[in-house]
Amino acid sequence: MTAAHRARTAKPPGRLRAWATRAPLLPALVFMIVVTQLPFVATLVISLFDWNALYPDARRFAGLANYGEVLTDPDLRNSVLTTILLTATVVLVSLVLGLGLALLLDRKFRGRGLVRTLLIAPFLLVPVAAALLWKHVLYNPEYGLLNGLLHLVGGPQPDWISSTPLLAIEASLVWQWTPFMMLILLAGLQSRSHDVMEAARMDGASNWQIFRYMTLPHLRRYLELGALLGSIYIVQNFDAVFTITQGGLGTANLPYTVYQTFYAAHENGLASAAGVLVVIGSIVIATFALRVVSSLFREEVSRA
Repeated sequence: MTAAHRARTAKPPGRLRAWATRAPLLPALVFMIVVTQLPFVATLVISLFDWNALYPDARRFAGLANYGEVLTDPDLRNSVLTTILLTATVVLVSLVLGLGLALLLDRKFRGRGLVRTLLIAPFLLVPVAAALLWKHVLYNPEYGLLNGLLHLVGGPQPDWISSTPLLAIEASLVWQWTPFMMLILLAGLQSRSHDVMEAARMDGASNWQIFRYMTLPHLRRYLELGALLGSIYIVQNFDAVFTITQGGLGTANLPYTVYQTFYAAHENGLASAAGVLVVIGSIVIATFALRVVSSLFREEVSRA
């Protein structure tokens, strides 16, 4: 038997083994396609039609006209700007606060495990429950905690949601997402080389110099990962806007506008076009996030 003949006869078992290892993943793949990809394709098709649910017989093919309306309509443009402002503010503030808490928890002190658990708790809450907590327990002008504290010191009694609506939403989201940033950055801090840190201290470097020239460059990838993952969620956030302000007072972001266009105006085609744009934006951000994750894995493998 020749070597070529042996190679030809050895291939099928190898392919069978490969398919055998992939077979357990096929049900999950089929489920993912049915649950995510088919509805997206349906949404993409609907976005090409001028389709109002109140007048189903007047449905007609509109091509890319819905996308043009999404990009030129003043209300939709304002919702895009609100989404960008909300996302940038929440992500940046959460990163700064998360970095401070991560630096605190990186030190050893009594009760550190309990403090870490308490700090993680806001991220574990259901988003609607967290928004309701802020709306009624903190922001309520009559019995809210914030006005109660101001009353003790003789301060004013503002209606927080009416006077600062966007800030009210941003504060609730920052409270919920700071623990997530803290966990990512804490993992980055704990992956530093302690020998290098000790060598820098022995050479006379101050804590600020170590933080500026060693810790921050080391955390760059983790900061990028936290910013990207946080942006993916905040771009799609609906719960806080709907629960706290119901899109009023200039707080309607793009997901809420999609909801309003679909359920209130019954414009299926226009809402689908706006939804497709949200998905495309999320995919773009997720692509960068995956690149950052893969680079982190490569760095860990090379370090090992």
